Parts: sequence; C-alpha cells; structure tokens
Amino acid sequence: MTVHCFAGLNELLGHWRHPGGRPERFVPGFDPHSGGDRSTVLVLMESPGPATIAQGSPAISSEDNPGPTAKAFRAARIESGLARDQYLRWNVVPWALHRSPTVGDLEEARPALGQLLAALTEVRAIVTFGTPALTGVMRHFTLSDDVRVVPVLAAPHPSPANATRFAEEHLRAVTALRHAAAV
Repeated sequence: MTVHCFAGLNELLGHWRHPGGRPERFVPGFDPHSGGDRSTVLVLMESPGPATIAQGSPAISSEDNPGPTAKAFRAARIESGLARDQYLRWNVVPWALHRSPTVGDLEEARPALGQLLAALTEVRAIVTFGTPALTGVMRHFTLSDDVRVVPVLAAPHPSPANATRFAEEHLRAVTALRHAAAV
C-alpha cells in the first residue's frame, strides 16, 4: 500500500486559513483517502460548497461529502476508472465564499493555486469542474511567469443546478477524468 504525504499540504492549509493576521476563514481539509502530495491528477471545483461548509471544522474536500455535487462527481470518477489515490480534489478558491467566485476572488486565490501546484510535483493533468475553476487555472497559467504547465480538461460543474443536460454533463465528466488518468 502506498503512503501519501499530507504534511506539506496541511502546512498550506494553515497559511490559507490564517492569511497574514486576518481573521480565520473556512478552508476544509484534504481528503485523507486521496493521493495527497503524490496525486497525478488535480481535480478543481469552484469553492467549498454548502454541504462541506455545514460540516464545520472537521470538513474535508471529498467525494464522500454529503450532497448531490459530491455524489455526481464520485459516480463519474468511479465510471472513469480514475483511482481514488491518483487524484486530489480541491477548489480553485480554497475558502468558503457562499456564492460563485468572481474574477476578484480568483485573483485573490491565485497564489494559493500556485502554492498547491508547487506542492503537487507529480501532477500530470488538471480537471476543472465549472467555468470559475477553468478561468482560475487559465489565469494562473497566463498571469504567472514561472509555472509548470500541464494539460487541463474542463467539464461542467456537477451541481444539480446544471442538470438540464445531465447525461451529456456526466459523459463529459467521465471522459475528462478518464483522459486525465491516462496522461
């Protein structure tokens, strides 16, 4: 069994939760069942959702969280064949917003994404779920001078609010995750 390291990732959590003397903000923990710092795929959602926030301080960013978004993601991940220990699920804005991220939020969170990607030295692909996650990654790649660029696949956010074309959105999520696993 492979042991996954979270020490460096958990150190980042401390910086994101207590930014430069400002009041603490809600940032969930990393899923201990994920690939940790050995992940080859980074899955990015938008920001912590209501079901995650409702769990309070023990909350983690996980496919096991309650709610339809986590359930839809987990179904797509399993169908894609992406192993749980191959990926790390996170948010392009790691702290709770209680709304969709704005460009200002994405800019404020851009250093955190850079820090995360620097810690995930084995990441070979990123899968974004939702327009804000894709925009945040592209802003990071195109506004930063020193970046390691990896392939990015974009899928619709698995929220039930986006369920008008559920079958197509599910297929896109499965395919994006399958391609990322193969990179």
